Amino acid sequence: MSKFDRYLLSQLTVLFGFFSLVLVSIYWVNRAVLLFDQLIGDGQSASVFLEITALALPNVIRLVLPVSAFAATVYVINRLTSESELVVVQAMGYSGFRLARPVFVFGLMVALLVALLNHFLVPASRAELSSKKAEIAENITSRLLTEGQFLHPATGITFYIREITADGELLDIFLSDARDPARRTTYTAERSLLVPDDEGPKLVMFDGMAQTLRYEGQQLSTTRFKDSVYDIAGLIISRGGGRRAIEELSTPELLSVAPELLTETRETPASFLYEAHARIAQPFLAVAGPLIGFAALILGGFSRFGVWRQVLLAVFLLIVLQLLDNAMADVARKGPTLWPAVYIPPIAGVLFAMGLLWISNYPGLFRRKETAA
Repeated sequence: MSKFDRYLLSQLTVLFGFFSLVLVSIYWVNRAVLLFDQLIGDGQSASVFLEITALALPNVIRLVLPVSAFAATVYVINRLTSESELVVVQAMGYSGFRLARPVFVFGLMVALLVALLNHFLVPASRAELSSKKAEIAENITSRLLTEGQFLHPATGITFYIREITADGELLDIFLSDARDPARRTTYTAERSLLVPDDEGPKLVMFDGMAQTLRYEGQQLSTTRFKDSVYDIAGLIISRGGGRRAIEELSTPELLSVAPELLTETRETPASFLYEAHARIAQPFLAVAGPLIGFAALILGGFSRFGVWRQVLLAVFLLIVLQLLDNAMADVARKGPTLWPAVYIPPIAGVLFAMGLLWISNYPGLFRRKETAA
């Protein structure tokens, strides 16, 4: 590579790292606050919180990298244009296609990173994340056996224990079950025990009362009991007997469309093929994005008023590309033979960039047409 290519590539790489760090950090902070409240509220430790957030990072990075590459390209080219560096290079005879060479190499580098994430790190991290969430959900001790706090182990469930004795007896419990939209049942008991069972743990309550409020008619019925059993196995969110999600499968498994995998995931062959080919096609969007940003910004040449119009054009084209990607994803999911549709957005993105680069080589093309008219 020439000295200018190395210079431009180094500028792109540095800004790419900066934007990636900023965008990932913003997402991580927003996500971490909600996750922290949820996990700590369920009695989990800080180490579990850090492990969950770390396992979620590969998917976040996969989504952020193409955006960071586009932002880095627009920023660097805008700065080089405003400082007239690109004007000098173009005056030396460099065409738009020649100037795009380091941007193309930069896009390939980002595409390689996205491909590694798509095919290896993201499926592995999602599988481990699902396993960890199932482990947390099945940990009844950490979810329910907490003194003096109102816990919400599931939607519509509120559970409270005043005290837990050294023998494991639960004193003065409160359990509200509002999962049924037609009624709410509230249990109170002086003593209770958490008893394991083959079908899941049971809460055995002694000397208590059950109050059922039926919303229709506002009818309240009260039942006192010496002992009662409440099945809390339904509060445990399981993975459906070890069933994996389609995002956890490797790319070769997706391409195989094996019947046992279809049964396990409860997905269609079209979904399998879309997911596999989307993993292959998505990295090439990381090539198209920087090329579009570069080609749009050199379209107008140097101007004392800046290149804000070209920046808007680049952002507009990127939005169009994303809308096209979403549309083709819907098409590809409709049938097992429609998976080639996922390759249309990256091809269209490269063609957008090539068209803009060709126009940049003829800066007076449209002005001549206007004069002739």
